Amino acid sequence: MTYVITSACVGCLDAACLEACPIDCILGPVAPEVLAAIPRSERGLRLPGVQLFIHPDECIDCGACAAVCPAGAILHEDDLPPGADDLVRARAYFRA
Repeated sequence: MTYVITSACVGCLDAACLEACPIDCILGPVAPEVLAAIPRSERGLRLPGVQLFIHPDECIDCGACAAVCPAGAILHEDDLPPGADDLVRARAYFRA
């Protein structure tokens, strides 16, 4: 089982999850240091369509990331709405 960052992350990119993850399994198309250099209030505008992903094979199911996400974008895979493709997109991101 794993936690999944949903599309609710798009436009938020708060990145508190990056700091909370004890095994550094959260990544995205923008390097963490680049993301940190952009003010939080500007991330959605400067990085449209960008979100972070949790590596589904590395997540240890601790929930630390979900507890700090201000957008509520991180859900346990068992709690994803029916038909949601968030886990599929995460798997595709890490297989690319």
